[in-house]
Amino acid sequence: MPYDATKMMDWQISEAAEPNMPTPWEFQERLGLKKDEILPMGRLSKLDFLKIIDRLKDRPDGKYIEVTAITPTPLGEGKSTTSLGLMEGLGKRGKNVGGCLRQPSGGPTMNIKGTAAGGGNSLLIPMTEFSMGLTGDINNIMNAHNLAMVAMTARMQHERNYNDEQLARLTKMRRLDIDPTRVEMGWVMDFCAQSLRNIIIGIGGRTDGFMMQSKFGIAVSSEIMAILSIVKDLADMKKRLNEITVAFDKRGNPVTTGDLEVGNAMTAFMVNSINPTLMSTAEYQPCLVHAGPFANIAVGQSSIIGDRVGLKLFDYHVTESGFAADIGFEKFWNVKCRFSGLKPHVSVLTTTIRALKMHGGGPKVVAGLPLPEAYTREDLGLLEKGIPNMVHHINTIRKSGINPVVCINSFHTDTKDEIALVKKHAEAAGARCAVSQHWLKGGEGALEFADAVIDACEQPSQFKFLYPLEMKLRERVAMVAKEVYGADGVSWTPEAEAKAKMLESDPKYNDYATMMVKTHLSLTHDPAVKGVPKGWTLPIRDVLIYSGAKFLCPCAGTISLMPGTSSNPAFRRVDVDEKTGKVMGLF
Repeated sequence: MPYDATKMMDWQISEAAEPNMPTPWEFQERLGLKKDEILPMGRLSKLDFLKIIDRLKDRPDGKYIEVTAITPTPLGEGKSTTSLGLMEGLGKRGKNVGGCLRQPSGGPTMNIKGTAAGGGNSLLIPMTEFSMGLTGDINNIMNAHNLAMVAMTARMQHERNYNDEQLARLTKMRRLDIDPTRVEMGWVMDFCAQSLRNIIIGIGGRTDGFMMQSKFGIAVSSEIMAILSIVKDLADMKKRLNEITVAFDKRGNPVTTGDLEVGNAMTAFMVNSINPTLMSTAEYQPCLVHAGPFANIAVGQSSIIGDRVGLKLFDYHVTESGFAADIGFEKFWNVKCRFSGLKPHVSVLTTTIRALKMHGGGPKVVAGLPLPEAYTREDLGLLEKGIPNMVHHINTIRKSGINPVVCINSFHTDTKDEIALVKKHAEAAGARCAVSQHWLKGGEGALEFADAVIDACEQPSQFKFLYPLEMKLRERVAMVAKEVYGADGVSWTPEAEAKAKMLESDPKYNDYATMMVKTHLSLTHDPAVKGVPKGWTLPIRDVLIYSGAKFLCPCAGTISLMPGTSSNPAFRRVDVDEKTGKVMGLF
């Protein structure tokens, strides 16, 4: 180590590092775990979080470090790579360090984005298991979710085919009278399948189900995934899985998984998935993987359970938030930390010079196409015009009372003068700033970065939420829009405002989290608008209700829960060695 990341693919680096990866039993000894606290599953293992938390309940928590980013290009700016590079850099400094990352979806893995295992020498291994279903959590979520749909559609068929007396006598069920035009849930699968966004089910005779319009979403958009990311224990999970709203009846009342008597069976599918999976960086620091919820309709974080375990096992625990700081960090700050009760020490703002140039007016960046020359040659003027986006996110982090550290995720095309310019502005805005070459050099390339984080961890923080839980929904949305996005205000469609007023008047929704829904490619609701725009208003067109996760999701724009597969997807390059069975081509 480090491997030559300029010549080796990520899967090749993983393959080279895997022979020396600690076994589950070596990690057990290294982490001081009891034999019954580690649950081996092939080369990997799950951790029995309840036993670990109970045994270590009196142990002080480690330092809590969150990783976020500036508003990214469509290529992403390397939050996972930066998270893993930080773990490796802290490891090189002799620190007891680990982290918790989200599990990747098979949709992006087999599409344009690829897996979320980091890259180069800042990689999570074994990459094949990580990218191809891991220890089955997403599969369990699919089964639990689709079981709820089976329960609902079967119930609709039986209620259509039997009168009330027959229904009570033959099925022991009361009539729910579900409105087929107000079914909230659809089916899920873990691929990008645009042809399944809108479907008709139940075609055939009376024994072939209830014919109606339906839909598919990608598995990680399931409310069950959102629930997994925020639960505190199995009892909490079981309660929430029985409170999911599947549909509404013809009188407008919610029909839940509990009403369908399916929530307990859904929980049975999830018993193993409540425990995080233990993996390794390419330099053999332990890293947990748990949950992978959407970062728009859900919290976009690895699990609270994973962070609680990591803070007991590690002196420095690193976690990552999806999307940029206006979305991922804001939800970490005001939702995840509120649910968990945990107070972070440091937030790392992952920054790239190419993204800042884009915000300065650089040409359009398109995934899958070569990067325009403007991003690979020095241009201090273009860079300086884009730096306000970074400063805006630094200011957002500072409003939380958490210490910010800017990490310049270095590319070989970055020049010394460009790096110096970013550092000058970051430090002037009140952040520590370090350049890091973790992709190229692993932990050795992240020492300056690690030192900045260690220093920031030693400084006092004054963590505070942006708004109190007592604040009404529309006031919360206005606060986030103004203080985090930089909007002048919020406009509501009549339908969305009426829905918000209804929710505000019902005490049942007082403790629901506010989960903002908007594009991650801009501070605004319009992905084409870059930089730090002024004089704009955030439009809210709807509020989605997730009764199991207890989320209210104000929507600034349309969303699709089923992405589409591109014309040049990653699965075209994935292969298997016929002699060894090794998977090749993942990235």
